[in-house]
Amino acid sequence: MLVVNFLLLAAVLFCIGVYGVIARRNAVLVLMSIELILNSVNLNLIAFSLMHGSVDGQVFALYVIAVAAAEVGVGLAMVLMIYRNRRSIALDELSEMKG
Repeated sequence: MLVVNFLLLAAVLFCIGVYGVIARRNAVLVLMSIELILNSVNLNLIAFSLMHGSVDGQVFALYVIAVAAAEVGVGLAMVLMIYRNRRSIALDELSEMKG
């Protein structure tokens, strides 16, 4: 397949992720949208790596996957803690938090 197809798919995933971050009010859906953005970046890294014939992009994509896994762990822990205290995970209510 052509690299252009992979780049187009990555651009669509990135746009969906950005829309999800901007438009959603639920914290879990925002975390899922951030994961879409990171996956589109991984797709771009691997496509350019294949185009240039090196493994540098693939290695860097593995680091991005590790960071994404850590982000999910920390993000979900924060969401659970907020839900225990507030009984809601709406992002609009989080702006009222102080301290």
